[in-house]
Amino acid sequence: MSYGFLDIAITPAENEQAFIADRDSFYMATVSETGWPYVQHRGGPRGFLKVLDEHSLAFADYRGNKQYISTGNVAANDRVCLFLMDYPRKARLKIYAHVETLDLEEDPALTAAVTVPDYKAKLERIFRLRLEAFDWNCAQHITPRFAEREIMAVVGPLQDRLDQLEAENADLRARLASSGAP
Repeated sequence: MSYGFLDIAITPAENEQAFIADRDSFYMATVSETGWPYVQHRGGPRGFLKVLDEHSLAFADYRGNKQYISTGNVAANDRVCLFLMDYPRKARLKIYAHVETLDLEEDPALTAAVTVPDYKAKLERIFRLRLEAFDWNCAQHITPRFAEREIMAVVGPLQDRLDQLEAENADLRARLASSGAP
């Protein structure tokens, strides 16, 4: 499939599926009835955007700012573009799709598939996407950024070691004080 100057693949391979499954957010572009583009950040627990099969994706639409602009836009024009970012690795995947919104009761199996247990946000509807194409963008000019969980994976062991050394130091000071040494 060709979108202007891009020659884009239409079936995501394992690396795209793994990339999608690891995201905890993405940007979704829609177009209003008056032709204005609209980009909205969508977030949730890691993996909330689900690959259903080689041509379908879906995600739970959680209650947010209650503006429903994207929902209104896709009611008039079902084309969307998703931007999935991996800032630490400087990777960006664009997904072109047609989307439909579904009430939670409309497809109970799909609702179950996109529901993330123990996630406290209020689920309002399902967005089901029919993949048209995807494309990897170049990494140039992507500034690495890190999520709290990524930082804690590195800082956590350092903090544990610091806590251990501080406890050891406190113990040594207490022993020194109890020995009567100056």
